[in-house]
Amino acid sequence: MIQDTSGQDVVIESSPKPKRLIIATLVVLVLVAFAAHAFINTSDATKSIKRSSVQIASLETGDLVRDLIANGRIVAANAPQLYAPEQGFVDLLVKPGDDVSVGKTVAVVDSPELENRLKQEKSEFDRLQGEFGRQQLDARRQRLQLDKQLDLSAVDLQAAEREFRRAETSIKDNLISQIDHEKAVDDLARAKLNFKHAQQEVELAKDTLTFELEAMQSTLERQQLVVDELSRQTEQLRIKATVNGVVGNLLVQQRALVTQNAPLMALVDLSAYEAEVQVPESNASELSIGIPVEVKIGAKQLSGIIAAISPEVSNRQVTTRVRFDQQDMPDLRQNQQVTARMLLEHKEDVLKVRRGSFTQAGAFVAYKIEGDVARKVDIQLGASSMREIEVLSGLEKNDQIIISNYQDFIDADSVLLRN
Repeated sequence: MIQDTSGQDVVIESSPKPKRLIIATLVVLVLVAFAAHAFINTSDATKSIKRSSVQIASLETGDLVRDLIANGRIVAANAPQLYAPEQGFVDLLVKPGDDVSVGKTVAVVDSPELENRLKQEKSEFDRLQGEFGRQQLDARRQRLQLDKQLDLSAVDLQAAEREFRRAETSIKDNLISQIDHEKAVDDLARAKLNFKHAQQEVELAKDTLTFELEAMQSTLERQQLVVDELSRQTEQLRIKATVNGVVGNLLVQQRALVTQNAPLMALVDLSAYEAEVQVPESNASELSIGIPVEVKIGAKQLSGIIAAISPEVSNRQVTTRVRFDQQDMPDLRQNQQVTARMLLEHKEDVLKVRRGSFTQAGAFVAYKIEGDVARKVDIQLGASSMREIEVLSGLEKNDQIIISNYQDFIDADSVLLRN
């Protein structure tokens, strides 16, 4: 008789179900919390991007220098050209790259016409000089004759006065007749008149001689000026360097026939350089003489000011000249490429952010970082420099914004930033 099945039963211990349930519950709660957090922060985010794919910058306050960047090249501040003073055949005495100094003869223009004119005018001067000498001798001879005539008139007057005195004495003693006395009186009057006229004629004749000599001397001096001018022009046929430097370009060939004022060569003064910078036409209105400029040449930076601004626009660019503060710059070379930073304005204590591609969106919006979400906000930008840009409204100090390009998410009001 089988009483029961106790002999077949095996006791099996049950697992701790409450402990597993607690662990599972905690995991579920953590997942729910993360999901809720993500839902709260991404409830209005329509797009998501990796945080590492964008550039982020913080806003700060400080000084901002509004500047303009332009490219240019080094040019000689003094690069004069030499010209032919007269028509003729030119002999070039230098070659491109030769060193020259002030006063050194670099070319000679052979002008037979000018040299012949100089010889003719010198001959005319010699002729006039001989004529002037002959006229001076004639004037001396004529003055001698005039003096002789005046002296003879004086002698006649003295004789007439003596005869008059004798006649006066004789008439008192009745030694001569009244007729003889009257004749003596008439002779004295005639002698006085002759002496008076002789004096006037001599004076007039001497003034005439003086005038003729002065006129002849004036003609001689005028001819001397003609000879001096032609001598100066002939001397200028030997063309001399006007600066200390080197020969740049030769603009004519050896023994070429050149016309008057034809350019012959260019010289370069190596002691003074300037930077010739091309500025876009749209920025030309902001330039003025005296604006500070920082010029970067390779790894070297020089300072200067705008010394000249071209009044015309060429290829949508305006040419400006920058004069350096330093004078001794032996490392510079003609046509060396440079980058110029023109310091247009200096603003103090402004809200600014690092410059980036976000300004391509029109500079009216920015994506402000709030945790893992970047939200679009309206902004207003002001002055800009090479590295920074001023923020006028829409953001505050220490705010963070995306400064890279917004092209991929510009239509979204907010963007989720994934790690």
